[in-house]
Amino acid sequence: MQVLVYDGSFAGWLTAVFEVYEYRFTNASIVPEGHRQDSLFTPTHTVYTSDAKAGRVWRGLQQYLSGRAMKQLSDTFLSELPGREDQMLEYARYALARKQPVEKDFSHRAVKYIADTAQKVHREKHRMEAFVRFQKTKDDLYFATVEPDFNVLPLIAKHFSDRYADQRWLIYDKKRKYGICYDLDKVSFVELDWNPTDTRAEREAILNEEEFPYQQLWKDYFTSTNIKARKNTKLHIRHMPVRYWKYLIEKQPG
Repeated sequence: MQVLVYDGSFAGWLTAVFEVYEYRFTNASIVPEGHRQDSLFTPTHTVYTSDAKAGRVWRGLQQYLSGRAMKQLSDTFLSELPGREDQMLEYARYALARKQPVEKDFSHRAVKYIADTAQKVHREKHRMEAFVRFQKTKDDLYFATVEPDFNVLPLIAKHFSDRYADQRWLIYDKKRKYGICYDLDKVSFVELDWNPTDTRAEREAILNEEEFPYQQLWKDYFTSTNIKARKNTKLHIRHMPVRYWKYLIEKQPG
């Protein structure tokens, strides 16, 4: 087993795939830096990300995979699931060997893995688009904190820039310590060393004073439209999982 260690980026993974072929590694595993398990009996190969090599692999896959399949591949990478790199490598090698569309060959384990994982990421993307709740700060920036299961911020940027094109906003992924910021012109990725506690004191320090009555109105509306006689907790949780509640204004007390 030849272990290829890469920097954790998608371009880095593509570079690793290129070098699997370049060095003719027949039994290879791709792991991100920081997750390697060095062994005296397991040779390692350090991958240095190359846009040129990554581009060649991407263009090579485009010859045999549809646009939808290419997106499934990149979405699978965003899942951050352990071992996804090897499943993606197996998928890529299968496509390049067959030299024909393979994305519907669900009898192949890597093809099925890519399809299933991409669907999970797609589902999380739509949940984030539905559950993001912005709050207005004192400097007229609308911000929201999220903690998605998968790294979906790159996938929701267009939705929010289209829908809120007339507002400055920031969506911060508390789990991954970065955010997407829209400045009325473009969306940028920003790294922040911030751990919001969402205490009453912190909220009062940063939020616009008009934000509090609006939040209360939203809570009142949510309560008034909740018909107790038709309450179905199981269905409610299925559509709005509990793990999202701490970021939903309507689920906060008071």
